[in-house]
Amino acid sequence: MAGRLAGKKVLVTGSTSNIGAAIAERFALEGAHVVVSGRSQERGAAVVRRIREAGGRADFVAADLDGSKAASDRLAEQSLKALGGRVDVLVNNAGVFPGGPTASISQETADLVYAVNVKAPFFLVARLAPSMVERGQGTIINMGSWGARLGIAGSALYTSSKGAIETLTRSWAAEFGPSGVNVNAISPGVIREIAPEPGERGESLMWGTPVGASGRPDVIASAAVYLASDEARFVHGSVLDIDGGRTGVAVRGAQPAA
Repeated sequence: MAGRLAGKKVLVTGSTSNIGAAIAERFALEGAHVVVSGRSQERGAAVVRRIREAGGRADFVAADLDGSKAASDRLAEQSLKALGGRVDVLVNNAGVFPGGPTASISQETADLVYAVNVKAPFFLVARLAPSMVERGQGTIINMGSWGARLGIAGSALYTSSKGAIETLTRSWAAEFGPSGVNVNAISPGVIREIAPEPGERGESLMWGTPVGASGRPDVIASAAVYLASDEARFVHGSVLDIDGGRTGVAVRGAQPAA
Protein backbone atom coordinates (compact mmCIF):
# COMPACT_ATOMS: atom_id res chain seq x y z
CA MET A 1 0.00 0.00 0.00
CA ALA A 2 1.53 3.30 -1.11
CA GLY A 3 1.31 6.41 1.02
CA ARG A 4 3.21 9.00 3.01
CA LEU A 5 4.49 6.34 5.42
CA ALA A 6 5.11 3.55 2.92
CA GLY A 7 7.56 0.98 4.22
CA LYS A 8 7.78 2.39 7.75
CA LYS A 9 7.62 0.09 10.76
CA VAL A 10 5.60 1.59 13.59
CA LEU A 11 4.76 0.86 17.22
CA VAL A 12 1.79 2.73 18.69
CA THR A 13 1.23 2.20 22.41
CA GLY A 14 -2.27 2.36 23.81
CA SER A 15 -3.74 1.87 20.36
CA THR A 16 -6.77 -0.30 21.05
CA SER A 17 -9.16 2.67 21.22
CA ASN A 18 -9.68 6.41 20.76
CA ILE A 19 -6.58 8.42 19.71
CA GLY A 20 -4.22 5.45 19.57
CA ALA A 21 -6.52 3.36 17.39
CA ALA A 22 -7.07 6.29 15.03
CA ILE A 23 -3.32 6.78 14.69
CA ALA A 24 -2.69 3.08 14.05
CA GLU A 25 -5.42 2.87 11.41
CA ARG A 26 -4.34 6.05 9.67
CA PHE A 27 -0.67 5.02 9.67
CA ALA A 28 -1.57 1.71 8.08
CA LEU A 29 -3.68 3.50 5.47
CA GLU A 30 -0.57 5.57 4.67
CA GLY A 31 1.46 2.40 4.03
CA ALA A 32 3.06 1.64 7.39
CA HIS A 33 3.27 -1.78 9.04
CA VAL A 34 1.83 -1.12 12.50
CA VAL A 35 2.03 -2.89 15.84
CA VAL A 36 -1.18 -2.23 17.73
CA SER A 37 -0.53 -2.47 21.45
CA GLY A 38 -2.61 -2.43 24.61
CA ARG A 39 -4.02 -4.54 27.40
CA SER A 40 -7.20 -5.72 25.68
CA GLN A 41 -6.74 -8.61 23.26
CA GLU A 42 -10.33 -8.21 22.07
CA ARG A 43 -10.10 -4.50 21.29
CA GLY A 44 -6.64 -4.89 19.80
CA ALA A 45 -7.84 -7.65 17.50
CA ALA A 46 -10.70 -5.41 16.36
CA VAL A 47 -8.30 -2.62 15.38
CA VAL A 48 -6.04 -5.07 13.55
CA ARG A 49 -9.03 -6.53 11.74
CA ARG A 50 -10.16 -3.11 10.53
CA ILE A 51 -6.67 -2.33 9.30
CA ARG A 52 -6.34 -5.61 7.42
CA GLU A 53 -9.81 -5.33 5.92
CA ALA A 54 -8.76 -1.94 4.53
CA GLY A 55 -5.70 -3.55 2.93
CA GLY A 56 -3.13 -2.52 5.53
CA ARG A 57 -0.57 -4.41 7.62
CA ALA A 58 -0.92 -4.73 11.38
CA ASP A 59 -0.19 -7.06 14.27
CA PHE A 60 -1.33 -6.95 17.87
CA VAL A 61 1.09 -7.18 20.78
CA ALA A 62 -0.46 -7.29 24.24
CA ALA A 63 1.23 -5.06 26.78
CA ASP A 64 0.58 -3.83 30.30
CA LEU A 65 2.97 -0.91 30.57
CA ASP A 66 3.36 -0.71 34.33
CA GLY A 67 6.38 1.58 34.30
CA SER A 68 8.94 -1.15 34.79
CA LYS A 69 11.89 -1.38 32.44
CA ALA A 70 11.06 -5.07 31.98
CA ALA A 71 7.56 -4.33 30.65
CA SER A 72 8.78 -1.70 28.20
CA ASP A 73 11.64 -3.92 27.05
CA ARG A 74 9.25 -6.83 26.54
CA LEU A 75 6.94 -4.74 24.35
CA ALA A 76 9.93 -3.44 22.38
CA GLU A 77 11.28 -6.94 21.77
CA GLN A 78 7.93 -8.38 20.72
CA SER A 79 7.30 -5.44 18.43
CA LEU A 80 10.72 -5.79 16.82
CA LYS A 81 9.94 -9.43 16.16
CA ALA A 82 6.54 -8.61 14.62
CA LEU A 83 8.01 -5.83 12.47
CA GLY A 84 10.97 -7.78 11.13
CA GLY A 85 13.72 -6.37 13.31
CA ARG A 86 13.28 -2.60 13.39
CA VAL A 87 11.00 0.18 14.61
CA ASP A 88 11.13 3.35 12.51
CA VAL A 89 8.42 5.24 14.39
CA LEU A 90 7.51 5.01 18.07
CA VAL A 91 4.28 6.68 19.18
CA ASN A 92 4.06 6.96 22.98
CA ASN A 93 0.31 7.28 23.34
CA ALA A 94 -0.59 4.98 26.26
CA GLY A 95 -1.68 6.86 29.34
CA VAL A 96 -3.99 6.98 32.34
CA PHE A 97 -5.71 10.10 33.60
CA PRO A 98 -7.39 9.85 37.00
CA GLY A 99 -8.29 13.24 38.37
CA GLY A 100 -9.31 14.76 41.65
CA PRO A 101 -8.18 17.27 44.25
CA THR A 102 -4.53 16.95 45.19
CA ALA A 103 -5.27 16.00 48.79
CA SER A 104 -7.47 13.10 47.64
CA ILE A 105 -4.83 11.38 45.51
CA SER A 106 -3.43 8.19 47.02
CA GLN A 107 0.18 7.10 46.75
CA GLU A 108 -0.94 4.15 44.64
CA THR A 109 -2.69 6.42 42.15
CA ALA A 110 0.26 8.80 41.96
CA ASP A 111 2.65 5.91 41.39
CA LEU A 112 0.39 4.48 38.67
CA VAL A 113 0.10 7.75 36.74
CA TYR A 114 3.82 8.41 36.69
CA ALA A 115 4.58 4.75 35.95
CA VAL A 116 2.33 4.58 32.88
CA ASN A 117 2.60 8.16 31.63
CA VAL A 118 6.30 8.85 32.22
CA LYS A 119 8.38 5.79 33.10
CA ALA A 120 6.90 3.47 30.44
CA PRO A 121 7.68 5.80 27.51
CA PHE A 122 11.04 6.67 29.05
CA PHE A 123 12.13 3.04 29.02
CA LEU A 124 10.66 2.40 25.55
CA VAL A 125 12.73 5.27 24.18
CA ALA A 126 15.77 3.99 26.07
CA ARG A 127 15.37 0.62 24.35
CA LEU A 128 14.43 1.72 20.82
CA ALA A 129 16.18 5.05 20.23
CA PRO A 130 19.74 3.67 20.14
CA SER A 131 18.97 1.54 17.08
CA MET A 132 17.40 4.58 15.39
CA VAL A 133 20.59 6.51 16.15
CA GLU A 134 22.66 3.68 14.69
CA ARG A 135 20.62 3.76 11.46
CA GLY A 136 20.74 7.55 11.35
CA GLN A 137 16.98 7.95 11.15
CA GLY A 138 13.83 7.44 13.16
CA THR A 139 10.85 9.21 14.69
CA ILE A 140 9.51 9.44 18.22
CA ILE A 141 6.12 11.05 18.82
CA ASN A 142 4.99 11.65 22.39
CA MET A 143 1.48 12.51 23.51
CA GLY A 144 1.35 15.59 25.70
CA SER A 145 -1.67 17.56 26.87
CA TRP A 146 -2.93 21.12 26.72
CA GLY A 147 -3.32 20.85 30.49
CA ALA A 148 0.47 20.81 30.84
CA ARG A 149 0.48 24.54 30.02
CA LEU A 150 -2.92 25.72 31.22
CA GLY A 151 -3.78 25.04 34.85
CA ILE A 152 -6.93 23.03 35.52
CA ALA A 153 -8.20 22.48 39.05
CA GLY A 154 -8.36 18.80 39.95
CA SER A 155 -5.89 17.64 37.33
CA ALA A 156 -2.50 18.31 38.95
CA LEU A 157 -1.36 14.70 38.89
CA TYR A 158 -2.19 13.93 35.25
CA THR A 159 -1.12 17.26 33.79
CA SER A 160 2.19 17.24 35.68
CA SER A 161 2.95 13.87 34.13
CA LYS A 162 2.26 15.35 30.70
CA GLY A 163 4.48 18.30 31.54
CA ALA A 164 7.23 15.77 32.16
CA ILE A 165 6.58 14.21 28.75
CA GLU A 166 6.84 17.56 26.99
CA THR A 167 10.14 18.23 28.80
CA LEU A 168 11.42 14.78 27.79
CA THR A 169 10.45 15.57 24.20
CA ARG A 170 12.81 18.54 24.13
CA SER A 171 15.56 16.68 25.97
CA TRP A 172 15.35 13.70 23.62
CA ALA A 173 15.35 16.01 20.61
CA ALA A 174 18.63 17.44 21.85
CA GLU A 175 20.03 13.98 22.60
CA PHE A 176 18.97 12.09 19.48
CA GLY A 177 18.26 14.80 16.91
CA PRO A 178 21.89 15.28 15.82
CA SER A 179 21.91 11.59 14.87
CA GLY A 180 18.89 11.91 12.57
CA VAL A 181 16.07 11.05 14.97
CA ASN A 182 13.10 13.43 15.05
CA VAL A 183 11.47 13.74 18.47
CA ASN A 184 8.28 15.77 18.81
CA ALA A 185 5.01 15.78 20.70
CA ILE A 186 1.33 16.36 20.06
CA SER A 187 -0.78 18.22 22.60
CA PRO A 188 -4.43 17.27 22.09
CA GLY A 189 -7.46 19.15 23.32
CA VAL A 190 -10.49 17.23 24.53
CA ILE A 191 -10.82 14.33 22.10
CA ARG A 192 -13.69 11.84 22.02
CA GLU A 193 -14.58 8.84 19.91
CA ILE A 194 -18.30 9.49 20.20
CA ALA A 195 -20.42 12.59 20.74
CA PRO A 196 -20.54 13.64 24.40
CA GLU A 197 -23.58 13.91 26.62
CA PRO A 198 -24.73 17.50 27.15
CA GLY A 199 -23.04 19.19 30.10
CA GLU A 200 -20.13 16.78 30.45
CA ARG A 201 -17.17 18.41 32.22
CA GLY A 202 -14.74 17.50 29.45
CA GLU A 203 -16.94 19.20 26.88
CA SER A 204 -17.25 22.34 29.00
CA LEU A 205 -13.46 22.59 29.05
CA MET A 206 -13.62 23.43 25.34
CA TRP A 207 -16.03 26.34 25.81
CA GLY A 208 -14.34 29.60 24.97
CA THR A 209 -12.30 28.11 22.11
CA PRO A 210 -12.78 28.83 18.41
CA VAL A 211 -14.36 25.40 17.87
CA GLY A 212 -16.33 25.43 21.14
CA ALA A 213 -16.50 21.64 21.35
CA SER A 214 -14.42 18.50 21.59
CA GLY A 215 -12.55 17.05 18.64
CA ARG A 216 -12.47 13.59 17.15
CA PRO A 217 -9.49 11.21 17.08
CA ASP A 218 -8.88 11.66 13.35
CA VAL A 219 -7.56 15.19 13.87
CA ILE A 220 -4.78 13.83 16.08
CA ALA A 221 -4.06 11.03 13.62
CA SER A 222 -3.54 13.58 10.85
CA ALA A 223 -1.01 15.46 12.95
CA ALA A 224 0.80 12.22 13.80
CA VAL A 225 1.06 11.28 10.12
CA TYR A 226 2.73 14.61 9.42
CA LEU A 227 5.25 14.22 12.25
CA ALA A 228 6.03 10.65 11.19
CA SER A 229 6.52 11.57 7.54
CA ASP A 230 9.58 12.89 5.76
CA GLU A 231 7.78 16.23 5.50
CA ALA A 232 8.63 16.85 9.18
CA ARG A 233 12.36 16.16 8.90
CA PHE A 234 13.09 19.80 9.88
CA VAL A 235 10.88 19.60 12.99
CA HIS A 236 12.67 18.82 16.26
CA GLY A 237 11.58 19.26 19.87
CA SER A 238 8.23 20.80 18.98
CA VAL A 239 4.90 20.38 20.72
CA LEU A 240 2.13 20.58 18.13
CA ASP A 241 -1.09 21.94 19.65
CA ILE A 242 -4.12 20.19 18.19
CA ASP A 243 -6.56 21.55 20.73
CA GLY A 244 -9.13 23.67 18.96
CA GLY A 245 -7.27 26.76 20.10
CA ARG A 246 -7.59 25.94 23.80
CA THR A 247 -4.11 27.09 24.86
CA GLY A 248 -3.72 30.01 22.49
CA VAL A 249 -7.09 31.63 21.90
CA ALA A 250 -9.88 33.03 24.07
CA VAL A 251 -13.28 33.59 22.49
CA ARG A 252 -15.58 35.75 24.59
CA GLY A 253 -19.18 34.79 24.97
CA ALA A 254 -18.60 31.28 23.64
CA GLN A 255 -20.30 29.36 26.44
CA PRO A 256 -23.58 27.82 25.29
CA ALA A 257 -26.74 29.32 26.70
CA ALA A 258 -28.26 27.50 29.65
